[in-house]
Amino acid sequence: MNRHRLTLFDTTLRDGQQTPGIDFSVEDKIAISAMLDQFGIDYVEGGYPGANPTDTAFFADKRTARAKFVAFGMTKRAGVSASNDPGLAALLQAKSDAICFVAKSWDYHVRLALGCTNEENLDAIRASVEAARASAKEAMVDCEHFFDGFKANADYALACAKTALQAGARWVVLCDTNGGTQPSEIRDIVAKVIAAGIPGENLGIHAHDDTGQAVANSLAAVEAGVRQIQGTLNGIGERCGNANLVTLIPTLMLKPAYADRFETGISAEALAGISRLSRNFDELLNRAPEAQAPYVGASAFATKAGIHASALVKDPKTYEHVPPEAVGNRRKVMVSDQGGKANFIAELKRRGIEVPRADHRLDSLIALVKEREAEGYAYEGADASFELLARKILHGLPEFFSVASFRCMVERRYDANGNLKTVSEAIVRVTIDGEEKMSVAEGHGPVNALDIALRKDLGKYQHEIADLELADFKVRILNGGTEAITRVLVESHDSTGARWWTVGVSENIIDASFQALMDSIVFKLMKNRDMAGLVAAE
Repeated sequence: MNRHRLTLFDTTLRDGQQTPGIDFSVEDKIAISAMLDQFGIDYVEGGYPGANPTDTAFFADKRTARAKFVAFGMTKRAGVSASNDPGLAALLQAKSDAICFVAKSWDYHVRLALGCTNEENLDAIRASVEAARASAKEAMVDCEHFFDGFKANADYALACAKTALQAGARWVVLCDTNGGTQPSEIRDIVAKVIAAGIPGENLGIHAHDDTGQAVANSLAAVEAGVRQIQGTLNGIGERCGNANLVTLIPTLMLKPAYADRFETGISAEALAGISRLSRNFDELLNRAPEAQAPYVGASAFATKAGIHASALVKDPKTYEHVPPEAVGNRRKVMVSDQGGKANFIAELKRRGIEVPRADHRLDSLIALVKEREAEGYAYEGADASFELLARKILHGLPEFFSVASFRCMVERRYDANGNLKTVSEAIVRVTIDGEEKMSVAEGHGPVNALDIALRKDLGKYQHEIADLELADFKVRILNGGTEAITRVLVESHDSTGARWWTVGVSENIIDASFQALMDSIVFKLMKNRDMAGLVAAE
């Protein structure tokens, strides 16, 4: 059975840039376009040359080696010839392989937003596509508000699409710009567009996620016959975001309903790197990855209930819809007060810690975890702290250093310029091989000051933690009142790309934070030794 080739079009650098709080630099765009190009995306839309200095500079050179590099912009203005339109000129001059024109396809918008006649809008589509073709660029047209326009005036929406195709557009992309169309409507309207004479091989889908159905709408359009899918990394985009390519691509490649009928051009080897791609992109955005993201999230293949974990040990297919390795993720059997021995054994084995089911030390570990979770610890979300605890109970844990004492002060005072400021200072005393070291540091807050002071001088271990960085810090109050228990979760990462969570619990938020910081450093030192193949004890 011949499979149809689907074309993947990424608009992270253009539509994704509409996301509140995201503002790509030229360097960011170069890095992201390289990531997409290496992954195997067919089209990389880089932005809107001429609209802002960043995008104009980005299109001064071609930024992809394999993927087609796409410039985005408006069709020519009504009343101005294609040769005299400055916006169109900027698109033609950009170092791109293709131009994606956005065109109104809802007559209401033509009248209200463009202030021109329906015929003038059709002429703008025709002339713009012809100008791109004359400049040896591939042309495509995003029919903005197509589905709403089709429901309001099907004849005119179809006229816009047909005009683009007849003028020489390679792709006519049907856009659910407001994100409110339902999958059944998408499927029905796409079928009618194809029946009207526009081949599916020339049709694309551009879905927004305002009802949480951008992925479902994209799949519905594919089922109905479109062959190009537009979306963004991790679903970023204006308002509620765009169709998430990181979810769509594994679905198309791993689910028989699609994999038996379509191919994407992405290799199995590349797909196994999609979790890394997703997380690297979040890292570039300086935000924590979404733990429950489909396929790539840290919790995507996590199991907490003991009965599920027991079944997973027998056959992973009992509770996994695809193998986690296919998308570069991993199985995670979480340990908590709800877990039984199967959870613990599976999680310990994954970490290279072998322990017989009948070993009394395993019972001690399970009892201790449940006791600590009753006190407020949450090991299911603090993998590194759990591993340290398990190693300590089962095999012993080397004491790299000990903390003799720490002190933290917060002072509000006037600086030399007479400005009132709050200063945090921390003093930490550590002992390494019998030698005591004292470090003092100032920080933006007490926890930051403690973190800097603790890592300021660890003697012979200092070079090992040089690449250790804190990525996230979460605080939760577990009960109310002035004697509240506080739980602190700290996420850390290093230059290897590894990320880990540690936890601390105390009536004092500073003490809880310090526990988590300590575990983070100890775990890093332990990880270094595991990678080097050294023995656990020193």
